[in-house]
Amino acid sequence: MKNTFLLLIFFTATFINAQDQYSKGMEKAMQLWSEQKITEASNLFERIAMAEDDNWLPYFYISVVNTTASFGEKDEQKLTQQLEKAKEFLDIAKRLSPDNAELLVQDAMINTAWMAFDGATYGPTLSPKNMQLYQKALQLAPENPRVILSKAEWDMGSARYFGKDTTPYCKDVERALELFATFKSDIPFYPSWGKERAEQVLAECKA
Repeated sequence: MKNTFLLLIFFTATFINAQDQYSKGMEKAMQLWSEQKITEASNLFERIAMAEDDNWLPYFYISVVNTTASFGEKDEQKLTQQLEKAKEFLDIAKRLSPDNAELLVQDAMINTAWMAFDGATYGPTLSPKNMQLYQKALQLAPENPRVILSKAEWDMGSARYFGKDTTPYCKDVERALELFATFKSDIPFYPSWGKERAEQVLAECKA
């Protein structure tokens, strides 16, 4: 009985230490990312992913970091490396967490980065895919403010491209902003951004 108790204490302590190391690592990687140290942040997220190979979040952040760094990138070789890496790790995250709306939105962001680089080449094939991704994400998580905001921004961009009014989508941005006030997750390091962007887009709607 005593040995069983000691083993329980040992495994509990080991688990808490592992969780503590995970939290410290994720916080450090987030800090590096906020300091625009893209390579360092991506590499640290990769090391965390290797240690937490059943957790979709580190893989997700590798994808996000490399995707956001690709917007505005003019070097095609560098952009290709970043976006292929983003897709590779996103696919792993999808296997770990199927039917995850956050991952579908991230998939659409990778496509958007390609289209931002060369719309004429990538738009015809990736634009329909994004429409499907956002629609599926909305079906999976109709109360997720990032899903609603991302879809609204995509719809606005499409409307502008075809010379149509973007006003109908402003109500979606307004709804996203309302949901940001209440949407919560108990999962540590679950995505939480988007509120400031929603405020910016809504201000543009009212301008």
